[in-house]
Amino acid sequence: MNVIIHPSKLTGFIQANASKSSMQRACAAALVAKGKSFIKNPGNSNDDHAAVEIIEALGAWVEFEDDGMYIESDGVNPVTRDINCHESGLSIRMFTPIIALSEQKITIKGEGSLKNRPMNFFDEILPQLGVHVKSNQGKLPIYIQGPIVPKNIEIDGSLSSQFLTGMLLAYAASNASDVSIKVNNLKSKPYIDLTLDVMKQFGLKVPVNKNFEEFYFESTSHQSEPTTHHYTVEGDWSGAAFLLVAGAVAGEITVNGLDVFSPQADKAVLQALMDCGCKISIQKEKIEIGPALLKAFHFNATECPDLFPPLVALASYCNGKTVIEGTTRLTHKESNRAITLQEEFGKLGVQIDLQDDLMIIHGGKGLNGAIVHSRHDHRIAMACAVAALKANADVVIEEAEAINKSYPDFYDHLKLLGANVSL
Repeated sequence: MNVIIHPSKLTGFIQANASKSSMQRACAAALVAKGKSFIKNPGNSNDDHAAVEIIEALGAWVEFEDDGMYIESDGVNPVTRDINCHESGLSIRMFTPIIALSEQKITIKGEGSLKNRPMNFFDEILPQLGVHVKSNQGKLPIYIQGPIVPKNIEIDGSLSSQFLTGMLLAYAASNASDVSIKVNNLKSKPYIDLTLDVMKQFGLKVPVNKNFEEFYFESTSHQSEPTTHHYTVEGDWSGAAFLLVAGAVAGEITVNGLDVFSPQADKAVLQALMDCGCKISIQKEKIEIGPALLKAFHFNATECPDLFPPLVALASYCNGKTVIEGTTRLTHKESNRAITLQEEFGKLGVQIDLQDDLMIIHGGKGLNGAIVHSRHDHRIAMACAVAALKANADVVIEEAEAINKSYPDFYDHLKLLGANVSL
């Protein structure tokens, strides 16, 4: 599908979409916590659908109603020998240790770019816990047979915190006692805060967090309360970052439904927005934002690499050279986002230099109309759409349906804010 973004001025207010980071973790926690769970404000992205499909394949009963999503579970009891994580990176990394709770032989598959992402972590770590693992030279498919036996282990957290999220949930489900997971060079620590918060809300055993270097499961036994667990999926800072940048570039808008105290890593977009000089008012569950004379900024995105695409769109309109740190975190995304951003924004007339771990964006010179490609990456499609709002001519985004992975309502939300979008 091609989408045409015509130069537009935005105005009005919009409700932030549901966080897939919050939604997917809630699905996993509801599965392993057992009993009944109610999830309010469930998401509807492709990644959210993947998580629901996975917990159903692992034995959970799921029903959607107008007021939310009901889940009943008796733990991990697979009803199929094949689990498809589709294109969800969080799902493959989080659910694989959970699947390893079962004694059954399970094949874990994926689609699209997920088939090329490195999964060596499981080959190295799970056999230490009594799990039989075979992968395709560190890639999918993965053949796995548990059950997992929690032990003291040490893992590398430099590629993604999502592996640790899966291990924490699996250890909690196994009622791990007097064991710890030590982590070296952990990235995206705020997402581990989110994981621990979700575990707590679902009554799971929560480890002691020793400065994100060790997670210790105490020797006390733990029993979940026999009650229905209630959880509300947060508004999504990752998706809202694109809306906020759109407001800073193309018109005064209000984004509702964002928790400024959220543990989501991408809340850090607020710092970049304040540093660039746009008009911004941060209130409880509401952010008002609008254009001003934008200036270049310096931002470290090592802990929140998903902010690179919206911040590149923002930096394109900021006078001067913006520097964003953390490009090494971009290699194993839906695309190699550093190269992709450089090439696609180059078509719009924006010069981007890559130097070691830095991305340097030469902004403030105006953007041209062009034909760009999403590279089948949801965040690239959204970044190009936001940047197109103040270009000097129409911008055509090819394979624009990539947004369905995380934010299927994105183009509709832009239209509600007054953008001229041709689908």
